Amino acid sequence: MRLLVLGGTEFAGRAVVEAALGRGWDVTVFHRGRHTPVAGVRSLHGDRTTPDGLAALAGSGGSWDAVVDTWSAAPSAVRDAARLLRGRAGRYVYVSSCSVYAWAPPAGYTEDAPLVEGASSDAGQRDYARDKLGGELAATEVFGADRSLLVRSGLLIGPYENIGRLPWWLTRIARGGPVLAPGPRDLPLQYVDVRDLAEWIMDGVERELSGPYNLMSERGHTTMGALLDACSKVTGGAADLRWTDPDVVLGAGIEPWTQLPVWVPPGSDLHAALHSADVSRAVGAGLRCRPVGETVADTWSWLREIGGTAPQRPDRPAVGLDPAVEAKVLGLDGGVPSTTS
Repeated sequence: MRLLVLGGTEFAGRAVVEAALGRGWDVTVFHRGRHTPVAGVRSLHGDRTTPDGLAALAGSGGSWDAVVDTWSAAPSAVRDAARLLRGRAGRYVYVSSCSVYAWAPPAGYTEDAPLVEGASSDAGQRDYARDKLGGELAATEVFGADRSLLVRSGLLIGPYENIGRLPWWLTRIARGGPVLAPGPRDLPLQYVDVRDLAEWIMDGVERELSGPYNLMSERGHTTMGALLDACSKVTGGAADLRWTDPDVVLGAGIEPWTQLPVWVPPGSDLHAALHSADVSRAVGAGLRCRPVGETVADTWSWLREIGGTAPQRPDRPAVGLDPAVEAKVLGLDGGVPSTTS
């Protein structure tokens, strides 16, 4: 198989490249040159946001069985790339998001749920939900519904994460001391390890899948308790997880999802949207998700390999809770949580 990855040097794109190389595929990456690509690929440079930014791709003379695109800004960039590649690639795989559904999708929503309004394949950058849906529209309009695979990812974690959610928890728990653990412990979570997403995409290319798929683990694949316990285990067990009632967390003005990454209160619209999607279509098409302990351990190993500080996408806000706020909620003296076990 010959695969073109638009991007391919960070997080999801990098995982896709590694999965393809692991299958012996011939891989080309088109990127801006800001990060070193995985060894073994053909590398083309260009910036899709500039005039003639696709020149290197246009002049490459290459053709591919499939292209994977992870773009999350202006949909017009997806449109332009798709038009250029229409006669040179067999299938367009666009890594989208479950954010494309109209708010608030009910628990158990499928790929047929209503979508956000106002998205266009010709639009410039607007907001994340409409940008992602605009990218879907661009891929489908150019390649047709039968040659477009729309991967609506949920919470994405694992090695190479450049958003900061799992790395923040690992770093905070590794610091030790009392840790604000938002309850309940048995709160069901739904996510996908970036490597499982990548392998599913490779299978989808081989099987010539098309259309939209909610792509994340089945509901309740793990819990908040199991996730944080795994973080505690791999980082040495120096943390004291202080499980705190959701009403206490919210009453302190702490923002779910951003200040306490991954966590959203049970029974909320956020939980229905982020941790309660119906993924039966993807599971029926072969999705398999590894245990949470493996994802956590491998992410921790990667973090240590790169010096302990995860990369951060400049277009995404930093996540995490201020230590002083954490200490106040936990009722600790001195204003800052202890760093000893």
